[in-house]
Amino acid sequence: MAVATPHQAPAVRVREVAAVLLLVVMGDLTLYRGAGYFGLAALLFAGPLVLLLGSPQPKLRAGFWVMTGLILLMALRLAWLGSVTAVLVAIVLSLAYSLTLQGTRPYLSVVFVRGLETTIAGGFALAEYARTLGGISPRLPRIFWLNILLPVAALGVFGTLFTLANPELVTSLTKIVETLSKQMEAWVGRLSENSVEFVVWFLIAWLGAGLIRPLSFALPARQPLQEEAVLSEQQEVWPFYAAVRNMLIGVIGLFAVYLVFEFVTLWFRKFPPGFYYAGYAHQGAAWLTIALALATLVLSLIFRGSLLRDTRSGRLRILAWIWSAENLVLALTVYNRMYIYIDFNGMTWMRMVGLFGISTVVLGFGLVVWKIVHNRNFTWLIQRQLWALAGAVYLFVLTPVDAIVHSYNVRQVLSGDLAPAVQISVHPISTEGYLVLHPLTGCNDVLIRDGIQALLAERFIKEQQLVAERESLGWSAWQMSDSLLLAQLQNTKGEWERFLDDGKREAALKKFRDYAYQWY
Repeated sequence: MAVATPHQAPAVRVREVAAVLLLVVMGDLTLYRGAGYFGLAALLFAGPLVLLLGSPQPKLRAGFWVMTGLILLMALRLAWLGSVTAVLVAIVLSLAYSLTLQGTRPYLSVVFVRGLETTIAGGFALAEYARTLGGISPRLPRIFWLNILLPVAALGVFGTLFTLANPELVTSLTKIVETLSKQMEAWVGRLSENSVEFVVWFLIAWLGAGLIRPLSFALPARQPLQEEAVLSEQQEVWPFYAAVRNMLIGVIGLFAVYLVFEFVTLWFRKFPPGFYYAGYAHQGAAWLTIALALATLVLSLIFRGSLLRDTRSGRLRILAWIWSAENLVLALTVYNRMYIYIDFNGMTWMRMVGLFGISTVVLGFGLVVWKIVHNRNFTWLIQRQLWALAGAVYLFVLTPVDAIVHSYNVRQVLSGDLAPAVQISVHPISTEGYLVLHPLTGCNDVLIRDGIQALLAERFIKEQQLVAERESLGWSAWQMSDSLLLAQLQNTKGEWERFLDDGKREAALKKFRDYAYQWY
């Protein structure tokens, strides 16, 4: 008996083919017949379960459960308020999930390869299904068919008799049969008129089969991705030691001088009128973030390869720890600049991007420090850095950014700091942002109060049209945030109803925007 190798493809099972067919049905309902993000949320929620049921050799390790949780959260996000970015993240997560079913760590580079591989693997998988199904022959004994057909025939006969004995039941069943017959005729007629649906089925089956049955079921050991940096017992003299040592001493001195300057000029001071907030707190923060990212790259490139076999590497580590401490203080100065800008005139979507960005850079720097301490190799670092970046993108897409942004702005305005009102007047606001604006309808400032009420009236008109349009498209277009906002606006309509008049609304919005622009 031959022993199966790790790369031998498992035999095709009925549940695997059934999973592909179920994916086709789900894809038809949510993609071809669907019209919005709720349908995609349903597909993202149920699709991984189907992949799990159809997977020939599932390996449910820790990564599988982590990825399952990430996918479920993203499905909820799509159901709440979807976006193109969320859909792209969902696609990446689905590819990563298929890797975890094999027990493979979903490094982003491997996820990218899986995406390319799936376009090829689907063809091989469908061909394997066809070959397997074609080899099945009806070798079952006649007694088997008798065991099935006889009970079915008896149930059919007696069921018919019982039905005929109840006229109301006959009428009901007749109507049901007629309805199903009409639906079937309409469905067949639609298929004959629109062949695109067959193409959609084929593509879904192709990609679904590729995810369930990839080209390889067990990746070989990846020598370049080993976790530990293997150090030779023979010590070496690294020719660039002096140059790197001098560079570290230089940057340590430079960072020390700059950090003193940063604290003297921007910390614990009251900024005069006309202070260039955008230059310091916006552009300046971006440049400091770039500096921190560059420091991260430099340290990661230094502590690798031959340096780790130099007996003097310990001295460089001491310098690296000093520079690392300075970089962490530098990160605090970036956060401080962001705080200055936010305190000046409120929160914005881009300022949230900035906070996520600097946090990602800080996390990446922490990974470099971990690499140096534990002698990890450069490939280990790159894979984790990509994970950190992907995690930041995922969390940002998952975060209700506008709700956080405008909750802050609303609180500031109600506390007497009116400057954040400008962020409400000049930037586009999503549904979840409008959900938190209602408290400002009671603002003491008349221009802001009327402006917010006019904004809500304007959104109410658009929201009615949007919700009605989505209802006409079907369940797959539903969004939870839009339904909640429309309900909220209908419940508070008496507070801003006068601004449903076009003239009053436009006048109030213009006054509000002109008034708030002083804080831009």
